[in-house]
Amino acid sequence: MYQWVSLISLWAIPVTIAFVLVYGWHRRIPVYETFVDGAKGGLTTSIRILPHLIAMMVAVTMFRESGALELLLSVLKPLLEVLHVPEEIVPLALLRPLTGTGSLAVATDLIAQYGPDSFIGRLAATMQGSTDTTLYVLTVYFGAVGIRNSAYALRVGLWSDLAGVIFSLLIVSYVFG
Repeated sequence: MYQWVSLISLWAIPVTIAFVLVYGWHRRIPVYETFVDGAKGGLTTSIRILPHLIAMMVAVTMFRESGALELLLSVLKPLLEVLHVPEEIVPLALLRPLTGTGSLAVATDLIAQYGPDSFIGRLAATMQGSTDTTLYVLTVYFGAVGIRNSAYALRVGLWSDLAGVIFSLLIVSYVFG
């Protein structure tokens, strides 16, 4: 069984690319020219979203480096103790909606510090996989297509991130606690 899965994962992307090329050639589509046009569109989109991406990266860096994160943690500490939420996991829960790379760094540090089979390690991994980079997605993708009114998407995204954090805590506590 493992050999089949390994073989499929090895050949999935090359077979898909070959299929697209052969299908395009069969339909008499100028495959190379279409690819180049798509690459031009991708470059244009990259240039259009660059200011939004830079603004998000600067805001996240300022939040982390200014000490605002530590101040927020000190304010939340009594509430976290009452709810039995590990203080170590809060930076991940706060950064995850903002930045994928920053939250991955926090999750990696937690797993390295506490171990992958610890409660904190399992919680960090579950939370990393159960939430999304909502503000990053809204900034980059909505900025790329010019959507200015993202209030509903922001609310839904942040509520779903909160649900991901809460259910990560509940499920990891129930299964491993």
